[in-house]
Amino acid sequence: MTTTLTPGARLRRLLADDGLITAPGVYDGLGAQLVARCGFTAAYLTGAGVAVAGFGLPDIGLLTATEMTERAGVVAECLGEVPLIADADTGYGEPMNVVRTVRAYERAGVAAIQLEDQAFPKKCGHLPDKELVTADEFEAKLRAALDARTDPDTVIVARTDARGPLGIDAAIDRANRYAAAGADVIFVEAPQSPAEIERIATQVDAPLLINMVQGGLTPDTAADRLAALGFRIAIHPGALLGPAVLAGLESLQRLGGTVPTDLTPGPQGLFELVGLREWSAIGDRHRPTAPTPA
Repeated sequence: MTTTLTPGARLRRLLADDGLITAPGVYDGLGAQLVARCGFTAAYLTGAGVAVAGFGLPDIGLLTATEMTERAGVVAECLGEVPLIADADTGYGEPMNVVRTVRAYERAGVAAIQLEDQAFPKKCGHLPDKELVTADEFEAKLRAALDARTDPDTVIVARTDARGPLGIDAAIDRANRYAAAGADVIFVEAPQSPAEIERIATQVDAPLLINMVQGGLTPDTAADRLAALGFRIAIHPGALLGPAVLAGLESLQRLGGTVPTDLTPGPQGLFELVGLREWSAIGDRHRPTAPTPA
């Protein structure tokens, strides 16, 4: 009798082997089909890609759990047997919301669920001025996610964004705390030098995921180097989105369109194309003010 492996079990089988798992970023059915047909062994549901390409929004916490879950189901179905590592942002609320998110993502067919320790509303990990919850608060969410799994093989990825606001030492400390709390894979977002990448590899005691963002804060690092350092997964969120945007702009320019020239370099410029400045202005306009002393 043949037993069909669950998505999480398929990913765990890959993690048990040697070598680096390269997971291109996908955000729609077409991208999922391309990744599967090009022979990749895993894919990454990029929240930034879903926001930008699916909804025309910047990656600043504007999508809902329902919208991401629906997209995860589409992508997982198109990938077939290729396991999907899915961005779930902050879990979309408190620990009880995390429980609902985990259950919904599992029903959608994902293999791994990535949660992060940013405060809501979160931002792309390669944007400035990120804010964090405390490590204790995130560990409560992490415990909720681990308890909520209906399939014990579903992989829980714990991401810390502490490098930006607190520095690399704090990021490594948090990473080890989250590993000790039971996370299956650890993701330290946005190391800013080869030396920091090496420190993460040598000082975090857990299977490691690294994010390769074109034009982002982390230096581009070859797959063989990452594998030699011991990283187990490398995600490439912009592998399809970046070239698609550039090709689209070039095509529209040939038709007589005017390409914006005032964009900030890197990921921020991509988000400016879908309204980052306008949405940031809305957020600033409605930001609560400190109460006036009596």
